[in-house]
Amino acid sequence: MLAETPTTRPDTPAATTAATGAARRRHDDAPDTMALFGRLADLPEGPEREALRDELVTLWLPMAHRIAGRFRDRGESLEDLRQVAALGLVKAIDRFDPERGAFESYAVPTITGEVKRHFRDRMWALRVPRRVQELRNKVRVARRELTQNPGSPEPSVATLAAHTGLTEDEVGAGMEALESFSTLSLDAELSAGDDGYSLADTLGAADASYDTVIDRESAKEGLRRLPERERAILYMRFFEDMTQSRIADQLGISQMHVSRLISRSCARVRDEATGQRTVRG
Repeated sequence: MLAETPTTRPDTPAATTAATGAARRRHDDAPDTMALFGRLADLPEGPEREALRDELVTLWLPMAHRIAGRFRDRGESLEDLRQVAALGLVKAIDRFDPERGAFESYAVPTITGEVKRHFRDRMWALRVPRRVQELRNKVRVARRELTQNPGSPEPSVATLAAHTGLTEDEVGAGMEALESFSTLSLDAELSAGDDGYSLADTLGAADASYDTVIDRESAKEGLRRLPERERAILYMRFFEDMTQSRIADQLGISQMHVSRLISRSCARVRDEATGQRTVRG
């Protein structure tokens, strides 16, 4: 009499374990390369090791591309993301120890981290602290989750704070960082009308009058120390716009003497003003 072959019922623990194992099967782009990694660990530096390393990169490159695809539509081209992921793959291969487990378990976080660092360090138009970048990501995800249904209103700061567990100040910082990922050109039009203006038109310009105010304040002390007649000559020349000849006639001295007094007084005031700026600086 033949022994009855045991069967596994769908609701038995054995069937459940088999189903769980099937659900956890490896990805199609995760080849079995443990033997190759074992050989790589034993090979010294040289052409043979480089060739084996290149073979491993080729075999695992589809997985790196799959990870890069998770970050598409975030402002970076897919081709550039694939290059960054490939760099992470090379780092993972170089650092992997086959005695510490499966390569996929080590490579996935290594490649993902490389892509995230690319976004953090290379994609921001302005340098933003990492903490603020993380706040931005939390706010961005929360806004997407709260507005995913058609007709959903734009969430308020209080709503975002409640959804994310952040304070309203942190939400505000994250929302400001949403506008810092990319910058506008100074030629960007700010109005759609025919009389539209560019961003550059809204920027101020240096005011030369400030330099005049600084010069006058710097010259005050030197002017006070001049003899009364020399102060009067400078006042008539630069404030009443009198010619040197008229000043000479009014004071009863020669025009040449007036010229020398003006030059000497201006030099004295200039030297004192320059000395004051040097001491203050």
